[in-house]
Amino acid sequence: NQLLPLNFQIPELPVAQAGSVPSAGKTLVWGPGLEANIVLPARFFYIQTVDGSGRNLTTSPGEKTFEVKIVSPVEQFTRIWIQVLDRQDGSFLVRYRMYASYSELHIHIMLKNKHVAKSPYVLEGPVYHEGCNCPQPSGATWEEHMKCPQSFPQIDKDLSVFPSVDPDRNAQEIPQRFGQRQSLCHYTIKDNKIYVKTFGEHVGFRIFMDAILLSLTRKVWLPDMEFFVNLGDWPLEKRKPTEKIHPIFSWCGSNNTRDIVMPTYDLTESVLETMGRVSLDMMSVQANTGPPWPLKNATAFWRGRDSRQERLELVKLSRAHPEMIDAAFTNFFFFKHDESLYGPLVKHVSFFDFFKYKYQINIDGTVAAYRLPYLLAGDSVVLKQDSGYYEHFYDELRPWEHYIPIRADLGDLLEKIQWARDHDDQVRKITQTAQQFARNHLMGDSIFCYHYKLFQKYAKLQVTEPRVRKGMELVDQPTDDLFPCSCHRTRTHTQVRVLSNKHTPAPYAV
Repeated sequence: NQLLPLNFQIPELPVAQAGSVPSAGKTLVWGPGLEANIVLPARFFYIQTVDGSGRNLTTSPGEKTFEVKIVSPVEQFTRIWIQVLDRQDGSFLVRYRMYASYSELHIHIMLKNKHVAKSPYVLEGPVYHEGCNCPQPSGATWEEHMKCPQSFPQIDKDLSVFPSVDPDRNAQEIPQRFGQRQSLCHYTIKDNKIYVKTFGEHVGFRIFMDAILLSLTRKVWLPDMEFFVNLGDWPLEKRKPTEKIHPIFSWCGSNNTRDIVMPTYDLTESVLETMGRVSLDMMSVQANTGPPWPLKNATAFWRGRDSRQERLELVKLSRAHPEMIDAAFTNFFFFKHDESLYGPLVKHVSFFDFFKYKYQINIDGTVAAYRLPYLLAGDSVVLKQDSGYYEHFYDELRPWEHYIPIRADLGDLLEKIQWARDHDDQVRKITQTAQQFARNHLMGDSIFCYHYKLFQKYAKLQVTEPRVRKGMELVDQPTDDLFPCSCHRTRTHTQVRVLSNKHTPAPYAV
């Protein structure tokens, strides 16, 4: 079976007429979930409906149009949960979560009892599930399978201020500088095992960092490295690059700090728990984007808590201009004494219901508002507040291309909403460009690639050997007694030596 490349873009085919009938032979299927070597918590692939004359459908042909079955020829029962998500634009996102590993899988995609595109797709195994601890010994091979980009702009930017990293010095100086007042984790990755020591009082968020490291080390052999993670909201390293600065990994960056930014714990957890504990993730949003564009409410919408002065201003604006803005608090925490001025509180709204509105206001909370990835993936335009805070992907966003910019003080918000109302076609285009960005850059495969590239590039900067320090504890892989898997991969002595000496990936033999 010939597979389309993972970064395959839907070709600009002519648009099908209303009422066109999907063609099983012409319809396109592609994506990482069709590759045995790409292990993700929830695997996924895409279907673009095409009619008999080769035209793309741009509206839904019906959510039950395609039937997907995944079976293993050697197993009587496959423990796989499948969902076919209708994106309402003529394309579908199929996701599936495996609860066991299989020697081979066959993916059948059917349209009225006919096989679609090159169905059945055969994944020649072994095909590992998320819980299987079988790391690919070669980072280069893993990156190739995952189709990771050569670099991410934010990683290069963040690491450019660190010509070298000294684990010995950092182990001593970082806890002295930040350990009393801040909540930190000190990690060492050694022989692909994770060791950690925590500093500070509030270290509950350590579970998020443990989870991504455990998941990554099950998939690929990480280089030996030692690093510190900030578990708080605000980035920590405020010194100028000319002073003695320390590398601190954070979930949020700012224009006046030097922290090394990772994908947020929120986005990362939603990837790890897709089709599990969480309901809001980058895939579920794509199937819950509200009514068609012409039927959406032409009001700017916002809900949240009172974590910033500008949010109070936003609610005040909404009161004065209810025909333009629908903004209200669901929680009071920071400005409790002002509740009578800005209340009453309103009930929480399902995130998917946000997309009943054309215009979404994205305004900072304590730091960057971590809901932006999900807003970009929806079918509404984002009015994004100018901010000194950023997440790992902001560097690739462009104003007027992916979002409508608004001033930090919200002084031009009403004017921008009016502009959006007067330029509906342009706004629709911005919305679609943002959606495509989210689909290409913020899905699970991209989040794993980002973490890996960051660790790989950081490890190469180390000038002393990373060590398991006094007081560190081993973070164990969870045991899977119900569905254990046997790993087919082995590492040679050469690989072990190369990886531990140079922190560079080596080729491997099965």
